[in-house]
Amino acid sequence: MTAKAKILIVDDEANTLASLSRAFRLAGHEAVVCDNAARALEVAQSQPFDLILSDVVMPRRDGLALLEDLKAAGISAPVVMMSGQAHIEMAVRATRLGALDFLEKPFSTEKLLVTLENALKLTRLEAENRDLRTRVGKHTLVWTGETMRRVMAQIERVAASESRVCIFGETGTGKELVARTLHEKSHRAGGPFVTLNCAAVPAELIESELFGHEKGSFTGAVQRHTGKFEQAHRGTLFLDEIGDMPTAMQAKLLRVLEEGEVERIGSDKPTTVDVRVVVATHRNLEQLVEAGTFRRDLYHRVVVFPVELPPLRRRCEDLPSLVEHFARQVSAQNGWKPILFTSSAIDALKEYPWPGNIRELRNVVERLLLLADGEIDREAVLLALPALHRLQASSAQPLNADAAPSCIGPLAQRVQDFERAEVLAELERNHRNVTQTARALGLERSHLYKKCQQLGIDLQSSRESV
Repeated sequence: MTAKAKILIVDDEANTLASLSRAFRLAGHEAVVCDNAARALEVAQSQPFDLILSDVVMPRRDGLALLEDLKAAGISAPVVMMSGQAHIEMAVRATRLGALDFLEKPFSTEKLLVTLENALKLTRLEAENRDLRTRVGKHTLVWTGETMRRVMAQIERVAASESRVCIFGETGTGKELVARTLHEKSHRAGGPFVTLNCAAVPAELIESELFGHEKGSFTGAVQRHTGKFEQAHRGTLFLDEIGDMPTAMQAKLLRVLEEGEVERIGSDKPTTVDVRVVVATHRNLEQLVEAGTFRRDLYHRVVVFPVELPPLRRRCEDLPSLVEHFARQVSAQNGWKPILFTSSAIDALKEYPWPGNIRELRNVVERLLLLADGEIDREAVLLALPALHRLQASSAQPLNADAAPSCIGPLAQRVQDFERAEVLAELERNHRNVTQTARALGLERSHLYKKCQQLGIDLQSSRESV
């Protein structure tokens, strides 16, 4: 059954408006009527419609002119033209102007409703197509430089195998995207890709999320729940932030990885699962093993093939391509016209250390597009990215291409550039609170002062209170 639709009917004859609106309403749809093209354009711009049905021959401004006006106004609702004086040339012109169909009066109610149904199907297909393009765009790894070329070579090598992969990288570097790419390049690509962020699930619920539970197995278990391992059967399970998994849960995960079986909470019958496990973390797992918070045996099970995903500041050669990709993606999602990023804008973006990495870059690109009146230049970047402006003002030397983390130069200089960018970024995250920044960096406050002095960072405007 066709879902309820909203139709705009345009005709200069009152009887036609009455009969058509009645036919639509009897079929369960909503009809809005207009007796002239000018009024119809105003109404179409003020509210959304699933279909616009317009007569061709009308006084003052005819239906074909209305069709052109609707197109110029960016109204995407399908338009069906109708006329009692139809001829081939008129129908051809209407089609060329974008009309979905052309009905010759008089026509039956059945023909009218079939036309509506076809229009709704077309609209639904176009929406699905847009959604598909958006999802494909979201899952695209964008790179041009040597740094990511080496990473992609690793991904290509390991994707076709069953080896477990551990993706190391800072927050926002695209670890899930790499995991999805591994899945799509593997022989499991036709199976499910299931994700679980271990840091986002409370410790008391993570076992249920991973392995599932039976109805009544604990308070609140009102129905049977299938866990992530079973959901990912014959596919890939991506466990993000594996370093944050509770220690007690690590032993149970290890058993599943060794035996290939899961037991739902409340069940004594194991279920065999065929799952490739890919994990990721922003933490140093070796340090967690030494600290006793991550099991050594689990470490060796999941870190079979490590992939190090570089932060954005270490792949600055990819930034122009990433900006272009995100600008195109955001513009397409919002129906905006493409906007140019000038070379000065790209240079300004390269000067920022990007503590939030690729995720932060996408948000900044979207913000710039929202604020843009024309092409985006350096001044627009500084206005949309106050943190860059503050970083430049707060340092002893302006944060420029030499002060930002460099992709070239001696190793010692690169390390110093990296340290400077990290300290500046952490200061910004903590609103220039020295105590909180030192704690976040694992330093004594006095050590942070010495480090900032070495790196040429001015702390005079910073706060010392907790």
